[in-house]
Amino acid sequence: MPANAAARKGRIRAANEAGILRAAAQVFAREGYAGASMAQIARQADLPKANLHYYFGSKELLYQRVLQGILEIWLAGLEVIVPETEPRAALLAYVDHKMRLAAEQPEASRLFAAELLQGGPHLDAYFRGAMRALVQAKAAVIDGWIAQGRIAPLDSTHLFFSIWALTQTYADFEVQVAAVLGLQRRERLDAAAWQRATAHVRQVVLRSCGLQDEAPPP
Repeated sequence: MPANAAARKGRIRAANEAGILRAAAQVFAREGYAGASMAQIARQADLPKANLHYYFGSKELLYQRVLQGILEIWLAGLEVIVPETEPRAALLAYVDHKMRLAAEQPEASRLFAAELLQGGPHLDAYFRGAMRALVQAKAAVIDGWIAQGRIAPLDSTHLFFSIWALTQTYADFEVQVAAVLGLQRRERLDAAAWQRATAHVRQVVLRSCGLQDEAPPP
């Protein structure tokens, strides 16, 4: 096969896989793993069901790929937490990353939450292995900042739990948040609401770490 033809085939495959994963995330978030079917996902992706089996083999493999993709994107934000980075800038960058994903990909957060409510059977090995190791490494960075007097003493691992809860609640419980803020049913938070929410979460995290607050948006 000529190189340009192979490259074109690769691009088509990548585009199809990405489209299937987006559609699958929406269907799994709406129906749950047990309630979702490959036929529903195929309709959502506007592709023949045979394509789903060709690219992913089974519903379980597709579901695991969706969950893996969510976690890879979420955890990529932790790359900024390294010893040489200024703590305030690193923590705010991570908060902004998580809030941006909550706003732009709420279905992913809801799907992840639904998996955890079922006991996380598809993620248990990952949680106990790669994710635990990553969080321990980043908590060690936080502990180093504490030892250097750069942030206030706190439980570094629980700081991550708090950030996850503060950010993901705006996706997982958006209906509740919107209702309490006075929005109409099915009305989503607008850009101004997300800006205020992000500013609030930034402020909470900074205060937890004994760092300088920011002025809230008007």
